Amino acid sequence: MFFHKKETIHSVDIREPNPRFAQLLLEQFGGATGELSAALQYWVQSFHVEDASIRDMLQDIAVEEFGHLEMVGKMIEAHTKNVDQTEAYKSTLFALRGMGPHFLDSQGHAWTASYLNEGGDVVRDLRANIAAEAGARQTYEELIKLSTDEGSKKTLVHLLTREISHTQMFMKALDSLGKLTEPMFGNIQPDETVDIYYNLSSYGKEGVVQVDERGPWNSEPTFKYIADPLNTRS
Repeated sequence: MFFHKKETIHSVDIREPNPRFAQLLLEQFGGATGELSAALQYWVQSFHVEDASIRDMLQDIAVEEFGHLEMVGKMIEAHTKNVDQTEAYKSTLFALRGMGPHFLDSQGHAWTASYLNEGGDVVRDLRANIAAEAGARQTYEELIKLSTDEGSKKTLVHLLTREISHTQMFMKALDSLGKLTEPMFGNIQPDETVDIYYNLSSYGKEGVVQVDERGPWNSEPTFKYIADPLNTRS
């Protein structure tokens, strides 16, 4: 059961309406990295989880994301209200769709459930969520750079901050499962190539010596380094 409290989780105070900026904000309302996508993704994932504490966390964050959707919606409404006769308004998607938020991204593409990433395994879902929060955080960062309204910036900074908070929660949940840095999960054991690094980017122009870069991902004893995998096939 849901209850709607008629106040936002963080204040929304827009001083300088800008319908062109409102169109960019649609990215976080009806876009792939938006709050609707996050809320539905985490809510559906919660039904796959047997661990009661992780299920509770996913549902708490999902409900918070619905609150963020409301905040973004109110921002879009404020940026498009009473400016319908301006040239800026006429140059946006709102000229045809009307003021306020719509389930579109900033380019006018309709929201789709294909944005959701859930697969019935708690480890893969939590890792997908970390990626989702990173995408949303990046979008908010770009919106903050483009905003000229201080009230909008303040709200967007709060939303960006909560993306980081959620990432930390997902990482803690993975850590509690012993899977924060463990890449293998599930029931199928990998084959013998699991610790092999194939060097497939070492071919330069004729006569040019190309030095292979090394890091912990291609250095023994962690990974066996194979320079030419084509010569290793049996």
